[in-house]
Amino acid sequence: MVTRPAATWGALDSALQGLRLDGAIFFRAEFTEGWAYRSPTPDQLVRALRPDARRLIVFHIVARGECWARARGGERLWAREGDVVVVPYGEQHAMGGCDAAEEVPILDLLSPPPWQALPVLRHGAGGGRTDIVCGYLHCDHPLFDPALQALPSAFVVRPPEGPAAAWIRSSIDYALALGSTAPGTGRTATRLPELVLLETLRLHLASGAPIDTRWMAALADPVLAPALARLHAAPDHHWTVRQLAETVAVSRSALDERFRQVLGRSPIRYLADWRMHLAENLLATTGHSVAAVAHHVGYDSEEAFSRAFKRVHAMAPGTWRRRQPGEARPRDPSLRS
Repeated sequence: MVTRPAATWGALDSALQGLRLDGAIFFRAEFTEGWAYRSPTPDQLVRALRPDARRLIVFHIVARGECWARARGGERLWAREGDVVVVPYGEQHAMGGCDAAEEVPILDLLSPPPWQALPVLRHGAGGGRTDIVCGYLHCDHPLFDPALQALPSAFVVRPPEGPAAAWIRSSIDYALALGSTAPGTGRTATRLPELVLLETLRLHLASGAPIDTRWMAALADPVLAPALARLHAAPDHHWTVRQLAETVAVSRSALDERFRQVLGRSPIRYLADWRMHLAENLLATTGHSVAAVAHHVGYDSEEAFSRAFKRVHAMAPGTWRRRQPGEARPRDPSLRS
């Protein structure tokens, strides 16, 4: 976890507190090895949980054990006890344990809503157990607009030891105690998912590229928002400022000036920061080789990526990875090695 200046934390807090979120914990699960499930599609999820919403944010708190999560078309991300898996656009995703198992549609395992009490899902082959608390939230902020891809399709937040981790653990304990309460009933029950997600987002954003209130504002900027969407959708592309400007129909000088004015850096500097942010997440939560991570985020060689990584962290990617909590996991073949 990268330490950011106090001013950055304060700016993030201010920006995130401006988000209007509402949601609920909608089920808890007790999975036993081997197990795996596939979530509903975004439309199915909305119809089941919040018919008045355009899209939902989904999060999973690992209360016990370990598991993987994978957004559709993405790589497996590993999470362990105390971690939070976030699916910010509510996309279809899968989760599973360490042992191989067929992915079962989760709607086949749950009784249809509405629920009179918080559902407890029990599924698996009877081996080692993993407990997960699942919640959803609704928010119309551009941060959660899938067209902008301001966040990965799925990501894992591993709170560092200290107040944040202790608070999330206590939230898990409270959520597990809600077994007799229907999802979304009571102000405390609906407020808890909001607080958990805000803390999780704060940790995720502050641990990556220097993102603050300026970045949140840029997501709603008529010039920067489409440019950021292009960079976020294809971070591995060899972008030039001219090419990026052409895709959003502005001049190269106008785009460069807008980036510097709002984000405090050039478009290419922003892209480098964003690539490093993505690389840190992959190194921390997957077992992919350093070379695979380098290619995934747009570097032509492992050596070039290692040099860039050392400039930011003063250590090689492999060394940085070994210092992160949790064990390395098997590689997923979805990334090139």
